[in-house]
Amino acid sequence: MTREDLFTQICSKKSYLCIGLDPDPAKIPQHLMVYEDPVFEFNRQIIEATKEYCIAYKPNLAFYESMGPKGLMSLEKTMACIPRGVFTIADAKRGDIGNTSTLYAKAYFEYFQFDAITVAPYMGEDSVKPFLDFKNKWVILLALTSNKGASDFQVLTVEHQGGNKKLYETVIEKSIEWGNSGNMMYVTGATRADHLKHIRKMLPDHFLLVPGIGAQGGSLEEVSVNGLNAQGGLLVNSSRQILYASSGKDFASKAGAEARLVQQEMEKHLQNKGLLS
Repeated sequence: MTREDLFTQICSKKSYLCIGLDPDPAKIPQHLMVYEDPVFEFNRQIIEATKEYCIAYKPNLAFYESMGPKGLMSLEKTMACIPRGVFTIADAKRGDIGNTSTLYAKAYFEYFQFDAITVAPYMGEDSVKPFLDFKNKWVILLALTSNKGASDFQVLTVEHQGGNKKLYETVIEKSIEWGNSGNMMYVTGATRADHLKHIRKMLPDHFLLVPGIGAQGGSLEEVSVNGLNAQGGLLVNSSRQILYASSGKDFASKAGAEARLVQQEMEKHLQNKGLLS
């Protein structure tokens, strides 16, 4: 999927919502346990209820890999269930070198047919470039994440090119040499909204994947004001707030209603930015 395709989806759905498909077996409604594959049935109903309000789905691979082959089968069926034209992200946080990265890319881009994959930059350019060799596929590089432990390394001051910078700034400045705004995005957490305005100045044209609204406490308004650009430029992720809006038989309709509320707020921000006709 191209950058232009993403912007078309944003304008069409008046949304930049990404929904994390993170099915926690302990939270899946009990009435789904009669199905042969409760995880897939949970995802299927969530997708059916939310697909008109979001432009992307982001399965976190840990929720599937933890169940072994059965979980990967659930993932494969889930991918087949997502409508064409909806952006798909493998939240895998891979980061190895050479042939290993190439094989990770083939697994998620070719076999599972994802549009994008999250990648950790710690091992440098040769751990990222193999993912960039795939046409119309995206690398989403971890820059400044929303978890508490991000402060351990990502905001440390380091010496770089004769000056002092935050480590995440160094990651961004170096990595923009590897790809472009048509094949690289960056993760910047909603709970780091104080840094988002600065990151947008560093990356005026790139898409940013922003987790952390809803259950993690990030502000959609702050993210939108500081992060939207002339082509939208944002994918804002929500997982628990939508997936687990209800634990009963109405879980899907409640998820759809929650996604609709987020989409309505996003529509207002897009209008304020002048991106909707």
